[in-house]
Amino acid sequence: MLLTLKTRLDCTAERCFDEVQTPRLLLHIAQPLVHFTPITPPQLPARWEAREYEVAMHLLGCIPLGRQMVRISGQDHTQRDGHFSVELRDNGSGTLISRWDHRIFIQAAEQGCHYTDQVDIRAGWLTPLVWLFAWGFYKHRQQRWQQLVRRSFSYA
Repeated sequence: MLLTLKTRLDCTAERCFDEVQTPRLLLHIAQPLVHFTPITPPQLPARWEAREYEVAMHLLGCIPLGRQMVRISGQDHTQRDGHFSVELRDNGSGTLISRWDHRIFIQAAEQGCHYTDQVDIRAGWLTPLVWLFAWGFYKHRQQRWQQLVRRSFSYA
């Protein structure tokens, strides 16, 4: 089941791309809704690398959601019509979710950039419920993105 959410961020596409490559961003924009705790490796790197990461997820910091495999599998930079454009992919899965294929698209705009989260979700009979959760989660993430940009990327 496919979910696509878009927003415009008041920052350059290059800055957005730079931030999205850091686990710090994920941890910040997911909170307080979802907390991620690294399992393997026991500490997340400063920048995502093309590899697999296992994390424990907790709703509101206390309700276990199981484990999730984050599989950073690639990125594609292009210049479209002379404008910066990039796609990043996390082809993950989890305890209850057989497929969580998350793609992030960032494209330069006249002012700022266009940011898109696209997720293909498969969780058996739970798919509609997981999709609904994902919709709320990605709406929350994009709102937190907006706040972070307004605060000039102050993570405090």
